[in-house]
Amino acid sequence: MNNFLKQVQDLIDIGDVRISEHGYDELSEDELTARELLAGVKNAIIVEEYPDYSKGPCVLTLQQDRSERPVHVVWGIPKGNSKPVVLVTAYRPDPERWDKNFLKRRQS
Repeated sequence: MNNFLKQVQDLIDIGDVRISEHGYDELSEDELTARELLAGVKNAIIVEEYPDYSKGPCVLTLQQDRSERPVHVVWGIPKGNSKPVVLVTAYRPDPERWDKNFLKRRQS
């Protein structure tokens, strides 16, 4: 497992997590709950990593909601810090833009 994802999971395990305002908006839009995404991170699969993102390292993961439907979640840690982990955004991946497993972007 990737060290960054492990760090994300460990911070969530101890409750050192925040949800961005944008994250709350996206959760509401897709009828997702923070609770189901926090619980589902233990089975997350890395889709893309962004170690040099300007606001701090982050990772796009594939997770499942309570109905076992796919959800993409971006987890990050603010630049220059080791905590908290932040749920940046979450959304239901568009099958038109992703492969059948929602792990690779389709070429346009």
